[in-house]
Amino acid sequence: MNINDFDYELPQELIAQTPLKVRSDSRLLVMDRKTGELKDEVFRNIINYLNKGDCLVLNNTRVIPARLIGTKEVTNASIELLLLKNTEGDNWECLAKPQKRLKEGTIIDFGGILKAKVLEIRDAGVTEVEFIYDGIFMEVLDKLGTMPLPPYIHEKLNDKERYQTVYAKINGSAAAPTAGLHFTNELLEEIKNKGIEIINITLHVGLGTFRPVEEDDVTKHVMHTEFYMMDKHAAERLNLAKKEGRRIIAVGTTSTRTLETVMHKYGEFKECSGDTNIFIYPGFEFKAIDGQITNFHLPKSTLLMLVSAFSSRDNIMNAYKHAVDSKYRFFSFGDAMFIK
Repeated sequence: MNINDFDYELPQELIAQTPLKVRSDSRLLVMDRKTGELKDEVFRNIINYLNKGDCLVLNNTRVIPARLIGTKEVTNASIELLLLKNTEGDNWECLAKPQKRLKEGTIIDFGGILKAKVLEIRDAGVTEVEFIYDGIFMEVLDKLGTMPLPPYIHEKLNDKERYQTVYAKINGSAAAPTAGLHFTNELLEEIKNKGIEIINITLHVGLGTFRPVEEDDVTKHVMHTEFYMMDKHAAERLNLAKKEGRRIIAVGTTSTRTLETVMHKYGEFKECSGDTNIFIYPGFEFKAIDGQITNFHLPKSTLLMLVSAFSSRDNIMNAYKHAVDSKYRFFSFGDAMFIK
């Protein structure tokens, strides 16, 4: 399986730079995953494609202001850190730029109230640091950090809550689970009132989700681990839905990866937490989900491979061509697909 099998042409002007005024005004491309049949819709009409008894699974992670810019002590060289994952205590895996200016023991100063000591230099720009501060870390980070918008977004985000889902709850992500950005509280209430069960799980989005594939042979790519969590209530409700033959609809690739991780590991849904590096590409056997709401993903990305696995590469590439021709908006602040 070659990386170029997952490439497509995307005009620059179709990369959404800002969120729409109303979240649910996004467009929605509905696709039958078996036949490839397509229908153009508006996202708020997703309710028409959900049935009473369905389980809609949301990733309730919350994006932290994970981008920090500081200076090296002694030289004052500028260093940027993107926090990826809290490993233990005050230790974090980060992406450091430029990493070549760092070595073990280097101290990076962020305005006097926060410092980072470099513990380990790893491959692909990943650096482990220990943060040194007084008070509560998340409060310090709120003062100093900025929202980690993807590099293809060049416009300023005026309201940082627009890079959060309305149901974001558990701090820890370095990027938003963007399929969920289309939901409003009102739409979620309508969905509940129709008899659709809403279930929350957690996956903190990190390098595993957005790291580019650099291998020509897709199967040689290694995913970076991300933390996930499923509580007892979610596990019980999902197991009951499976037993009763009701559909489980994952909102986003992160929810999909969490559900499939748990099901492949235990053969059922279970109260659990841990790190996952599950890599889903064509040939993968889905055991957990029956449908998926997702955004339009970058060419050659692991996320494009995941949705191709859930349908087929040909169906997905055809759907993307339709989306480009129909001028859908792409990526984080873009439009959505429902693959059913």
